[in-house]
Amino acid sequence: MRKFLLGSLICILFSTSIISAQNKYTLSGIITDSKTTETLIGVNVIIPELKNGTVTNEYGFYSITLDEGTYQIQISYLGFKTITQTLELNADKTLNFKLEESAESLEEVIITEDVEKLNIRKPQMSVNRLSIKTIKQMPVVLGEVDVIKSITLLPGVTNAGEGSSGFNVRGGSADQNLILLDEATIFNSSHLFGFFSVFNPDAIKDIKLYKGGIPAKYGGRVSSVLDIYQKEGNNQEFHLNGGIGLVSSRLLAEGPIKKGKGSFLLGGRSSYAHLFLPLFDLDNIAYFYDLNTKLSYRLNEKNSIYLSGYFGRDVFSLSDTFENTYGNTVLNFRWNHLFSDKLFSNLSAIYSDYFYGLELDFVGFDWESGITNFNIKYDLKHYISDKFKLEYGLNSIYYKFNPGEIQPIDENSGINPDKLIDKYAFENALYIDAEHKLSDKLSVSYGARLSTFHRLGQDELNVYQNNNPVSFNQQLQIYEKAEPIGTETFSRSDILESFANIEPRASVAYQLNESSSIKASYNRLSQYLHLLSNTSSPTPLDVWAPSGKFIKPQLLDQVALGYFKNFNNDAYSLEVETFYKTIKNRIDYIDGADLIANDAIEQVILNGEARAYGLEILLRKNEGRLKGWLAYTLSKSEQRTPGRTPLETGINNGEWYNTPWDKTHDITLTGSYELNKKWSINSNFLFQTGIPATFPNGQYQFNGLTIPVFEARNSSRLTSYHRLDLSVNYNPKPDSEKKFKGQWVFSLYNIYNRRNATSITFRENRMTGRNEATRFAIFGIVPAVTYNFQF
Repeated sequence: MRKFLLGSLICILFSTSIISAQNKYTLSGIITDSKTTETLIGVNVIIPELKNGTVTNEYGFYSITLDEGTYQIQISYLGFKTITQTLELNADKTLNFKLEESAESLEEVIITEDVEKLNIRKPQMSVNRLSIKTIKQMPVVLGEVDVIKSITLLPGVTNAGEGSSGFNVRGGSADQNLILLDEATIFNSSHLFGFFSVFNPDAIKDIKLYKGGIPAKYGGRVSSVLDIYQKEGNNQEFHLNGGIGLVSSRLLAEGPIKKGKGSFLLGGRSSYAHLFLPLFDLDNIAYFYDLNTKLSYRLNEKNSIYLSGYFGRDVFSLSDTFENTYGNTVLNFRWNHLFSDKLFSNLSAIYSDYFYGLELDFVGFDWESGITNFNIKYDLKHYISDKFKLEYGLNSIYYKFNPGEIQPIDENSGINPDKLIDKYAFENALYIDAEHKLSDKLSVSYGARLSTFHRLGQDELNVYQNNNPVSFNQQLQIYEKAEPIGTETFSRSDILESFANIEPRASVAYQLNESSSIKASYNRLSQYLHLLSNTSSPTPLDVWAPSGKFIKPQLLDQVALGYFKNFNNDAYSLEVETFYKTIKNRIDYIDGADLIANDAIEQVILNGEARAYGLEILLRKNEGRLKGWLAYTLSKSEQRTPGRTPLETGINNGEWYNTPWDKTHDITLTGSYELNKKWSINSNFLFQTGIPATFPNGQYQFNGLTIPVFEARNSSRLTSYHRLDLSVNYNPKPDSEKKFKGQWVFSLYNIYNRRNATSITFRENRMTGRNEATRFAIFGIVPAVTYNFQF
């Protein structure tokens, strides 16, 4: 009897434990800004007693599964008041939160995805994030707020110099960065040849830069991902804000379509400095304009739809000589669906186009080129438990490449119409990512992406002897174009070449104590598109080309190791990361390569390899009237292209040489000091090792001509780059309750008038007959003033 009772008791206890273990419930909801009704990305939902939590996704949605019980829940987001609430969880619950802005006039810098204590535990690393408020405080050239220039103040991120477009991440080229605006690809991120970026800061909600540890949902580039989301618009009341500067102005309107359910956002920006050029008897024109728009509508508790777009154009003309027009167009329709409180989905249909046009009046023809893609993607996020989350999905992209088309301006120009051969491709991907909390101290993230790329048929394709479009002249020891021995014609449904790659991703975080952790990550990524450019910075004229029979996809392997620590209750933080990456099939160009209007680009390129490694340090001050950070990067970026056979010399004799974006030292000091509610001071100091360059080191005479002899490729450098910027923000009536509010921003760019060299040219002095070097600089000191307003 005792044995029976004991056995029964054990069975009851065992059954109770099972039932108790199964009593888990899910808390989920949407978190928004109480004032603007914008959904908030990366809000921390924390259960302090369990040392557990989650963050909101790109659409403000969160989900966490816990055992039945009573908990204190904290909702925190920098720049907003923290909500603490007691919650009895005895069933699945939907709980939406509205956060109020804190009284601080200056928002602190956000560099990581979450608050520091939670982020210490998460395996995500090599991610930088800046708030729009922080970006707007930074002094920039001509007083124009610039997203791209702001991220170059972070460790591991540089640009190619003043007046250059794009940015470089961890020794990679600008075309190796995937730039997304509301999930749509931006192929050229610059206005006016790099002086400004295409992103209107008034329309931007969230900016996140992945330098490593890149999630499996991203693919197609091997260096970084810059993921930018636009605001959704206020669905409660109408608001207008903008700014008036020396060279451009901007205006943004937002308001409800249907109060509480739908909203619109419409923003425009344009430069107007060219309007003053006739005062100086100049016929030149240089200006840009862009338009941001977004419509949002919440159908019901489980379904929301979004329609967002961007259109931008740059126009540059030189008297009656030529006119240059280029820009991006993107459109994205998205549908958010909540299958359950644990499964969130997003379906997107995306159109993206980059156009380049050139009208040469003195020659008599128009030139047009560009790239267009159509993208369908479906992403799901599955909150399986508080310790295990899955993200998975798929996407398909169809590309059309227009390398160039020439049309005569009129019948008397003497120019015959000509069309370079269009190219087509189809890229597909499947991915899955898991985030797994193995213990209180150990968390891992792992996944994989399966990508395929199909080069589709085109009207004509050259055929070469031994399938080799580049020949090596052993007598002259140089590479030359190989002559085609014929051509092939294909239908659009034919597949010229196919590639498939598995891209594993993994990262791990081990918490040493409550304030520090170590992390490590590994990435493999594939890039099937290539920007054909043999300059240190991309230009609008550069042409994108797909992988195919003669161009292989770039393959990256990157490992990173980091140490992260908080000091004095998160008042200070330290991030130290080291990385090493290699890239296979990096395109290199033979000497004298002609890339413009080349219908057989395979004749001037070779497949090489690249590598980069370095150390990044970021020390931040997060609290107090003085905030900011010190960033230092020590790195090396090289590439080489050895000979294909023992008889070939390769590029640069097959030796490693510095890439054009290699910068040994990169130091940035950024600070913001709040004097009082009306006045604040912001400054940046930058120092970078000079850009690699190739200089002549001798010359000889041939048939009366002076022929220069050049040193090894990129073996010299321009002078070091450094400058100090300063800005002062003035809020005349910070405590005013009036709807209309104004702010003045006074800035000095390059305050000590450093003439940083963007290039060095060599010429013969006509007076002395001797050779001389001439340094070219774009900016000295640049004062600016901007007036911002909102109501």
